[in-house]
Amino acid sequence: MTVHRARPLTTPPDGTGPTGAPAATGGLGALLVLADGRFPAGGHAHSAGAEAAVKAGRVTDAATMAEFCRGRLHTAGLAAAGLAAAAAAGLDPLLLDEAADARTPSQALRTAGRRLGRQMMRAARAAWPSPALDALAAGRPRGAHQPVVLGLAARAAGLRPPAAAYAAAYESVSGPATAVVRLLSLDPFAATAVLAHLAPELDRVAERAAEAARRARYEGLDALPSPSAPLLDITAEQHAAWPVRLFAS
Repeated sequence: MTVHRARPLTTPPDGTGPTGAPAATGGLGALLVLADGRFPAGGHAHSAGAEAAVKAGRVTDAATMAEFCRGRLHTAGLAAAGLAAAAAAGLDPLLLDEAADARTPSQALRTAGRRLGRQMMRAARAAWPSPALDALAAGRPRGAHQPVVLGLAARAAGLRPPAAAYAAAYESVSGPATAVVRLLSLDPFAATAVLAHLAPELDRVAERAAEAARRARYEGLDALPSPSAPLLDITAEQHAAWPVRLFAS
């Protein structure tokens, strides 16, 4: 893989608070707005692979939903968190968008990621107007990958890279959990318990992603996580061909 040297847009923040928590100059309120499932970024229309997993019989209850979400958190979630943290740190979003493409072998997932990025861009520019968001929208008129846009939105909101990593990691499990509730009529209390039990792992994923983003400034974008999830890629292609489906992905 070609090593792309990260080019910061400006001198980025170091990404850590005095305790290593997701400190944010914009305050935790901005993080709550960005991570809220009601933020109009289009995620409600996507199951993040959960619909295909339900149809295949791999997700049937809260326990199997937990395993699905855990696997997604440590693969697609980790990759998204690293990209979001790097964008929040001020690295070149166009290069990060290329890195996102390289980490998304499925054409169906690339299409979904750019569609989500386009919707996230609309919401982010309304909430936190930013020249950096404007420049990325101009550079990727058909949509940049959602984690890159999320990271730039976090930066525009005054959030540090760890906060962007948290938002991306949380979205990677909250989206499919919400979809499974709809698909299986699963008890929403059980689904919420799954997310609560995953919280320590989410912390570790966000911390790992933020550290990788810090290293990417000096080592290049290959320092960002690039885990694979072949089954998610395969089922995304199958799901995209279904004539009838509840979710877009």
